Amino acid sequence: MSNQITGAQSLVKALENAGVDVMFGIPGGAILPAYDPIYDSKIRHILVRHEQGAGHAATGYAQATGKVGVCIATSGPGATNLVTPIADAQMDSVPIVAITGQVPGPAIGTDAFQEADIRGITMPITKHNYLVTDPAEIPRAIAEAFHIASTGRPGPVLVDIAKDALQKMTDFNYPKTVQMSGYAPKTSPDAKAVAEAASLIAQSKKPVFYVGGGVIKANAHRELLHLAELVGAPVVTTLMARGAFPDSHHLHLGMPGMHGTVAAVTALQKADLLITLGARFDDRVTGKLSTFAVHARVIHADIDPAEIGKNRFADVPLVGDVGETMRALVPALKTEFTKQKPDLTEWWRQMGGLRSKYPVGYDVPANGEVSPQQVIQRIGEIAGPDSIYVAGVGQHQMWASQFIKYENPRTWLNSGGAGTMGYAVPAAMGAKVGAPDKTVWAIDGDGCFQMTNQELVTCALNNIPIKVAIINNESLGMVRQWQTLFYNERYSNTSLESKRIPDFVKLSDAMGCVGLRCESPADIDKTIKEAMAINDAPVVVDFRVYRDAMVWPMVAAGTSNDDIMVARETAPDWDSQEL
Repeated sequence: MSNQITGAQSLVKALENAGVDVMFGIPGGAILPAYDPIYDSKIRHILVRHEQGAGHAATGYAQATGKVGVCIATSGPGATNLVTPIADAQMDSVPIVAITGQVPGPAIGTDAFQEADIRGITMPITKHNYLVTDPAEIPRAIAEAFHIASTGRPGPVLVDIAKDALQKMTDFNYPKTVQMSGYAPKTSPDAKAVAEAASLIAQSKKPVFYVGGGVIKANAHRELLHLAELVGAPVVTTLMARGAFPDSHHLHLGMPGMHGTVAAVTALQKADLLITLGARFDDRVTGKLSTFAVHARVIHADIDPAEIGKNRFADVPLVGDVGETMRALVPALKTEFTKQKPDLTEWWRQMGGLRSKYPVGYDVPANGEVSPQQVIQRIGEIAGPDSIYVAGVGQHQMWASQFIKYENPRTWLNSGGAGTMGYAVPAAMGAKVGAPDKTVWAIDGDGCFQMTNQELVTCALNNIPIKVAIINNESLGMVRQWQTLFYNERYSNTSLESKRIPDFVKLSDAMGCVGLRCESPADIDKTIKEAMAINDAPVVVDFRVYRDAMVWPMVAAGTSNDDIMVARETAPDWDSQEL
């Protein structure tokens, strides 16, 4: 009697062996053979309303839990609808595995119905990808995909499987270990480089910890706290690193970058040493690269050797797991500090002065309308630092990064590198599935919300009670802000009329959610608390806010961080700061 099973059964068994507990997807012709054994599997499958939602949900799940997220789609348009979330995961180093069906092997290359070369399409935006035409190769491909996605620098892996490979009979052999020639991420930093880094830190007078999302990916927030307190230097956390270091800590200067705090931006600009941990010197942090931190030497710790020196020369490269690197730095620093320890008194006088003089703040609208910043700040204060906050992209994203206080890692989820509108609702859904006991707030804009809100139907039907705050300024707000500042207030195609159509409360009710509305500053707290009290259904709140609120501070694209504006047409007088 044969013990053979179908390739589809082999796929599902492989996913079970990989430890998958949930996946997000939609069936279709090429992937349909896999959906029959999914019916009997212990893996929870959540039927989304659009494949893009499946991809972002997998990302939200991965970001909230640290585990690999899984999405599944059919061939052709099903697969191409995953391209945006795959690119998003690649930019933000999120471990997801995307499984797609493909037309039968003999039909590949014939322009068959619903055929797309998804492997070729995603080659530049995946860490690795596979086309499987032999059912015997399915278990190995899945095992390798999960290994690649979750080790080294995390990222997305795509496994495209031909329909006939799912239908054919095969033996199931899941590999006990995964060893791949050419893929062996280096986790331990070079001892000599660690000693050099410790020496540089001991000699510095103006050091700054420049912390990126890699610290969260490496689960190294405790090591960061220990190292930062040992050195006593200022800490800045990028958009992707919010929560890696507690906002309440006295060493924290906030977020650097285009909409970072004056103190954080200036600390990087005026530093003599950047202790760079899991960050990549992207343009939103550096501004005009040739003017960025021109007097600073650079220690750059990263698991990905391709990042070292990519944008900025590293005086001391530390290739390896950032947690291991920080653990190695502590004893090396203690040895150095017995000989010499930096006196950071003057440096802190300057940075502390900037932190006090330029706190992140906002003006309450004079006409009595609702302040979007106040809404977001109060959501953070009422829901607390143990909740998970998931933002779309635009002004509301920046305000959520500025006005919610983050104390813990994996409590701030957003699309940083790709800047994907429509990320928030499906990513919040994935986060809530991964962390069902946590309150999950999606902070979304009316523009972003209208791209993927259909996943609220998925949430309602699958008992995934997320909470959504629509920051409704009836505009593509960030684009409108740029039009205000740089295009003489010529508002070309940025007005959404979202306070008129659609009625978000009715729309939410129609999708099985509880719809609420807030139009008065006096009702902000009451409305948030009403939303917090509802935990048996998704809640959507239409916060009708002041249209012309802007995100400050701001470094205009392509300009120097030295030209940071704290209000319209203003910039701090750096010369007077004695820096």
